[in-house]
Amino acid sequence: MTLTDPSQTLAALIRCPSVTPEDGGALSTLAGMLAELGFASETVTFSHEGTPDVQNLYARLGSDGPHLMFAGHTDVVPVGVRGAWTHDPFAAVIADGEIHGRGAVDMKGGIACFVSALARLIARRGAPEGSVSLLITGDEEGPSINGTEKLLAWAAARGERWDAAVVGEPTNPDQMGDMIKIGRRGSLSGELTVEGVQGHVAYPHLADNPLPGLVELVDALIDPPLDAGNDRFPPSNLEVTSIDTGNAAANVIPARATAKFNVRFNDTWTAESLATELRARLERGAGRTRLRPGRGPVRYRVGFESRSAASFLTRDDALIDTLSAAVNAVTGRTPALSTTGGTSDARFIKDYCPVVEFGLVGKTMHMVDERAALADLESLTVIYETFLERWFAARVQAAGTR
Repeated sequence: MTLTDPSQTLAALIRCPSVTPEDGGALSTLAGMLAELGFASETVTFSHEGTPDVQNLYARLGSDGPHLMFAGHTDVVPVGVRGAWTHDPFAAVIADGEIHGRGAVDMKGGIACFVSALARLIARRGAPEGSVSLLITGDEEGPSINGTEKLLAWAAARGERWDAAVVGEPTNPDQMGDMIKIGRRGSLSGELTVEGVQGHVAYPHLADNPLPGLVELVDALIDPPLDAGNDRFPPSNLEVTSIDTGNAAANVIPARATAKFNVRFNDTWTAESLATELRARLERGAGRTRLRPGRGPVRYRVGFESRSAASFLTRDDALIDTLSAAVNAVTGRTPALSTTGGTSDARFIKDYCPVVEFGLVGKTMHMVDERAALADLESLTVIYETFLERWFAARVQAAGTR
């Protein structure tokens, strides 16, 4: 295997069936590549009651100077119906200018390109003047309990400090050079339960249907909009993801109804202030009687998941500008600086250093026939190599002028 060729490094990783929480040999394969480049690696396993044990990898090249972290994950989502794939999802088949396989885009492709970028840089001019570390988890697609968050704390406790980080998640919607993620919206999930009184549909006066009350409360959560967004983030949005009564009978009024919801929120809110606002909306909605004439206030309870994710925005202009310039130099495009999309492990990294995200085109991630264009792999590798060279040069120069 030639490490300077991203299609070869990616193929080796795809062939490891690392569906969360199984490692499938992915981390040892990656550690072997990094050893060829002079990295020292450690594999660390974390545990938590009620969750599977997860292996993680921390690798570092260099011992001083400016320190850049590259973060990502080798775990992948399940393949679904295996027979629906055009090619075996773990065979890394190359066809029609694309490499097929689970994780090709999300996000073994980003890891492979970063390894190949380092290999090219080291072959051309030697190791960077500073330190590079890779922080790779096997728990990004799973509960995210035994992965990046714990690995960061473990490394920091050993004295590791970072100046900046790049996460290799797929960030480009349509073509390479579209978008860099410079922040993420927060995420808060909740469950709302309305209590009623079970009864026969023919005798509604003897029962209390919880569904009209649930509709009133859901309406109160959704309207009016939480905010209008700002120049950094789009508007926060609340999505109801399920409504359930556990009732299969058409002639029975259910005893209770439950709705689950998730809010992706901008920096107008914290998880705490948002939960306070949602509780206030529910309290107001509980008194509405439009759908429940003659009834008292809706009897409900609401709970929020304890593992919410905070919104954040990276303000390191040197990091952002250097990556943007590298993207432009290779693709000719000026990438949008975005905070859209879901959450990522960048939400943990931002507590340790400035972090940006840039990777492949994400059109096929999590889909049947996930695949990456070979041309995109080459572009991303050159972008990473250009960024590495420029970022370290700027940091070393800045240190020399102090």
